[in-house]
Amino acid sequence: MTPRTPATTPVTGTPDAAPAGVAFAADQARLARRRRRVRLTVVAAATLSMTLASCSSSDDGKPASSSGSSASSKASGSAGASAPADGNRTQADTGLPTQAELDAATGDVSKLTTKQLAGQVIVGYYQGTSPQAAADAVRRNGLGGVIIMGDNVPSNPTAESAGLPAVTKAVQGAVKESGRSWPAVIGIDQEGGPVTRITSGVTPLPGAMAYGAADDAALATQLAKDEGQELRSLGVTMNFAPDADVTVGPSDPTIGVRSPSSDPQRVARAVNAQVAGYQQAGIVPVIKHFPGHGSVTTDTHVDYAVQAQSVEQLMKRDWVPFASASKAGVPAIMTAHIVVKDVDPNVPSTLSPKVLTGQLRDKLGFKGLIVTDGMNMGAIVKKFDRGGAAAVSALEAGADVVLMPADASASVSAIEKAVASGELTRQRLIESAARIVATTRHQHVSAPDASVRGSHDDDARRLAKASITQLGGRCGRDLVGSRVRVEGGTAEHRATLTKELKARGVDVGLQGTRVNLLEGGVYNAGESSAGGGAEATSPGTSGAIKAGNSGVQIALDTPYPLALRGSDTVGLAAYGSTQPTFAALADVLTGKAKAGGTLPVAVGKDGVGSSACR
Repeated sequence: MTPRTPATTPVTGTPDAAPAGVAFAADQARLARRRRRVRLTVVAAATLSMTLASCSSSDDGKPASSSGSSASSKASGSAGASAPADGNRTQADTGLPTQAELDAATGDVSKLTTKQLAGQVIVGYYQGTSPQAAADAVRRNGLGGVIIMGDNVPSNPTAESAGLPAVTKAVQGAVKESGRSWPAVIGIDQEGGPVTRITSGVTPLPGAMAYGAADDAALATQLAKDEGQELRSLGVTMNFAPDADVTVGPSDPTIGVRSPSSDPQRVARAVNAQVAGYQQAGIVPVIKHFPGHGSVTTDTHVDYAVQAQSVEQLMKRDWVPFASASKAGVPAIMTAHIVVKDVDPNVPSTLSPKVLTGQLRDKLGFKGLIVTDGMNMGAIVKKFDRGGAAAVSALEAGADVVLMPADASASVSAIEKAVASGELTRQRLIESAARIVATTRHQHVSAPDASVRGSHDDDARRLAKASITQLGGRCGRDLVGSRVRVEGGTAEHRATLTKELKARGVDVGLQGTRVNLLEGGVYNAGESSAGGGAEATSPGTSGAIKAGNSGVQIALDTPYPLALRGSDTVGLAAYGSTQPTFAALADVLTGKAKAGGTLPVAVGKDGVGSSACR
């Protein structure tokens, strides 16, 4: 087992508390007036220095090409770069782009027309699984890239000719054809656990709560690097992970096992470690969901949520991981469509300059890419997105990447019109486009070969053994007899555990020690959003599971159902249902391994840090 990384110094947010935000009227006329005011994101003047001359490119709609002669290959200077940023590097830069990289990117994107800039800041959704559909989505509106959702993943995702490698190659080709010399953004939500888009051909990983239970920074970094290498081998350049939300427990309806912990310190350690691993693999990690989705009780896939806590309270809990990651140089943060009542009481954070610029950039000091959550979600489309207006509002607020708008064409048109009217400046578009280009170049490396795909089961088993948490019983001893009866769960999960137990000499049938599998947890994210794209890939329940009594109960998602176990029942929290997880469970059940994890959340009377093996 990899030694745990000690945490002798707590991770904290910035110490000063923010003043309460000025309240705005809720009516749409007032909101429209606020949107029309020109808002420039507050950044250091040196970050994206530009002159009027740099903005003098033709705006007549004709294609504007970029030769890339000023690319970061001439300006990088980042530690760790093993070769110029020409797509042939095998070792990635970490941290944020350098000033030279930002300046080079600014020069390149300044050559684009306003329409091309509007497309560049959008990462869109496409229908189906074909490479042509993905490439056409980019060509149609000049998009900066695409997001791969579950329904975009081919049946054989790792096949070179018809799988994701073909899709990602087609997208990169479409960007290159348009005269853009930089990599496309090809993003995916490959968190592990319930939000896993690619479910075959790659190493399966559990939900983020497993990382919180293991609380092992070195192991978390290794697993993220493993996953990042597998994603890069498929052509993916950006992962919308890890999740940096601090869950409040069973009352959290959306995040659940996606959160590493209810302890902000554990969350910060897990997040920073995973960010490092993804960057080492050449993947741009996007932590989420600022201003924190773990403590609100509304699912933003359905409607916008309201965060009632004060900024002072948020700084002590929900914002700790984001402040820590910002200080460490995380390259990108995703917003959530959550209203922070203390800052901007009528507008979701994604559309609020007071939250994105005033809090995330100015207070927390974040200097990287701000990526919106899906703009096709109910929290946006129900009230704020008429004719693509939400894309304009997000850019005004300080966002750089407009992710998955319900209508990409309408969004491009709305951005063009906003620049023409003076509501949005062309310089503001250049600023965001330059951040995107500099970030993708900074991280871009040659894709590893296909042999890395699905090759990290050993590390996945290490994570499972380090995270499985035992409540009750005697640590390291057999928890079952020579005969076992596996109950509950799905037929697939019963079969997988049965196979692993039989491989260890256990007779599995209708008699013996009862082992009860508890499925689901508290994950209730909306199943779909306007414009397509399913969110969850595994089911969730309300968490009101009648656990009952049995010899051993195993929670395969959040551990909260174990609070209902009988006094003589051993509980095992697994935080996932992958094959490596079941292999590790079989080792723990048969006394071949100790459960290495501690509770990352409170479960009944058992508090954070509890374990029968501590």
